[in-house]
Amino acid sequence: MSAPRIVVIGGGVGGLATAGLLARGGARVTLLEARDQLGGRSGRLEVDGHVYDTGPSWYLMPEAFTQFFALMGRDVERELDLIELDPRYRVFFEGEDPAGPAELLEVSADAEENWRRFDALSPGEGAAVRAYAEDAGDLYRLALERFLYTTYARPERVVSAEVVRRLPELGPLLVRSLGARIASRIRDPRLRQILGFHAVFLGSSPSRAPSLFSLMSHLDLTSGVKYPRGGMYAVIDALARVAREEGADLRTGTPVERILVDDAGLATGVALASGETIEADAVVSGADLHHTETVLLDAPHRTHPEDRWRRRDPGVSALLVLAGVDGPLPELAHHSLFFSRDWEGNFGSIAAGAVPPLPASIYVSRTTATEPGLAPPGRESLVMLVPFPAEPALGATASSRAELADYAGRAIDQVGAWAGVPGLRGRTTVHRILTPSDFETDLHAWRGGALGLEHTLAQSALLRPANVSRKVGNLLYAGSSTTPGIGVPLCLISAELVAKRLLGAVDAGPLPTPAPPGFLGRSRASGVLGDLARRAGRASGGSDPAPAPAPAPAPSHGDITPLDPTHGDVSPQDPTHGSVTA
Repeated sequence: MSAPRIVVIGGGVGGLATAGLLARGGARVTLLEARDQLGGRSGRLEVDGHVYDTGPSWYLMPEAFTQFFALMGRDVERELDLIELDPRYRVFFEGEDPAGPAELLEVSADAEENWRRFDALSPGEGAAVRAYAEDAGDLYRLALERFLYTTYARPERVVSAEVVRRLPELGPLLVRSLGARIASRIRDPRLRQILGFHAVFLGSSPSRAPSLFSLMSHLDLTSGVKYPRGGMYAVIDALARVAREEGADLRTGTPVERILVDDAGLATGVALASGETIEADAVVSGADLHHTETVLLDAPHRTHPEDRWRRRDPGVSALLVLAGVDGPLPELAHHSLFFSRDWEGNFGSIAAGAVPPLPASIYVSRTTATEPGLAPPGRESLVMLVPFPAEPALGATASSRAELADYAGRAIDQVGAWAGVPGLRGRTTVHRILTPSDFETDLHAWRGGALGLEHTLAQSALLRPANVSRKVGNLLYAGSSTTPGIGVPLCLISAELVAKRLLGAVDAGPLPTPAPPGFLGRSRASGVLGDLARRAGRASGGSDPAPAPAPAPAPSHGDITPLDPTHGDVSPQDPTHGSVTA
């Protein structure tokens, strides 16, 4: 078949990455974003000289960024100006007086120094945390090699000799909670909080996330924490720039009303709210999965109908407060974490659908600690996040918003008291408060969730919604509620998994880099594009066509050669790589 026409719905991280990668693959890609700004959950707000990231603010899992940009024939270090953070973050533990100064601990860029600090906090536990972090690094490596880059189309491909050997260890990591694993190895509740707060990045809590996600402690304790100059929205800018360079058409202010499906059960394109129809050979939705399935698809074509969602968990949402502050705030680091003593009570309230009582566990991002230009001279830009229940009624009415504004003010008071910043609220101008209602309204987020489908045992890995529809064979999914999951790096990986589905690549590891321009022309018969080609051949009365040859490679970007023989043009028999040739 000729160059496939692919429509991508949604201009978030997953949609942008997918659009760019498939355009590099030779597809004619049109991305449709309903809002006037690209980025989806990863947005940017500029008010009175202040610049705020309205979504993700941690640059973690650098290997995923390196892999994606390498697939695109680029060097991540040229696409993003990355700054190493030291301290990685600052932690404030609630003191004896909840309205007074907190106990302070900095997590350094020097891992050895961290073990010493942890040991000083709780004698004998520095070595225990170090061992925990080393185990986390080992799990992280295994996850990259076997679990994160697989579509699970052939689950047996995930199994390697190492996985079989480690099954007695891996099994409990799936059925035991992260909190239980931490508690079995660490005594001090403050150190447990440092090891468990990552669960919120997964839309979950330490008592609900599988302990396999202990691997995340490797990222901040030993791998490092970076910051892209310009904020996390710089990642969106880079993804959009690269996608356009590869030929993708990115349209904003273009809401999709319906995915069109023919009598044969294949997506034929999309209908826009404007009345326009855009035809396609395949559709990829990077929009919220619940919205895609229950609004954009007609009932007969839904793999995930409404009744199925009653058995699922949206996980943690958030109250986001975007504020400017008069004067310097050296008391706060780039990343600051405020942990309440009633840690379990906070998460228990959220799970029960209630707003957590203050003092709460709070995260504050102060990007102006690293990049002062994100605020006017003499001012700071802060984003404060309080984990909240996924309850779209929160913020839906004027009275609810007033209550949340009061809550936000008292949370600012808590941050000021704990960090030793007297009069912080009086120095603060709140520019915007984002609530679960806003996430539902603006992003079509299911139940007002801030992140995506929660990572629990029943909603992770093989049990997470697959990235292809069971009812519509050429409808695929990218983003946080499908495999592999929540977070900017995992959404980048989801784009690669879409490419794997189109190619028919079933191996567990990442695709070799760089991806040769036109690589979709090398799809295998088992892939979505191969299936479409066979259908087209039968419809025309001919034999099944062979995969089209790939076009000649385009000029390379950066220092990466598009057809480096050690990476890009690997035969499908090579068991260590995904298939990009037929």
